[in-house]
Amino acid sequence: MIYSMKETCLAVGMSYETLKFYCREGLVPNVQRDKLNHRVFDEHDVAWLKGLQCLKRCGMGIKEMHRYMELCLEGVSSIPERKEMLDEKRELLLIQRSEIDESLAYIEKKQALYDDILAGKEPYTTNLRPREIPLKEVSGVG
Repeated sequence: MIYSMKETCLAVGMSYETLKFYCREGLVPNVQRDKLNHRVFDEHDVAWLKGLQCLKRCGMGIKEMHRYMELCLEGVSSIPERKEMLDEKRELLLIQRSEIDESLAYIEKKQALYDDILAGKEPYTTNLRPREIPLKEVSGVG
C-alpha cells in the first residue's frame, strides 16, 4: 500500500512538519515520489518512521539516528554496533524509570499525608524554615 504524507502522519502519529523534517534530514532513505513529485511512503517507510519515533523517545538525537540508519543500511555486519547503541539508550531509560518511580512514590506519599492532614488524622508540619529577617531590617539600621 502507498501512503501520502498526510496518511503517513496519521499512520505513525507524527506531525506533517516532523515528517517533512525527517525527510529533509535524510532520515527516511529512498523516499519515493508520485507523478506530481509528492513524497509517498510504503509499509517499510511507516515501520521505519515508527522506529525513529521510538529512538527519539529513547533520547537519540538526529546525528545518532543518522548513524543508526547508516548502520541498518550496512546490514547484518553492523548489528553488534547497533545493539551497543541501543544498550546505551536502554541503560539511560532504566535510570530515568528509576527516577520516575522514586518521584511517583514521593508524590503518592505526600498526597496520602495531605489527605491525613485534611482529615484531621495528622498534624500539619513542614520541613521549611521560616524566612529569617536580616538584622538590618529588624533594627532599622542600614
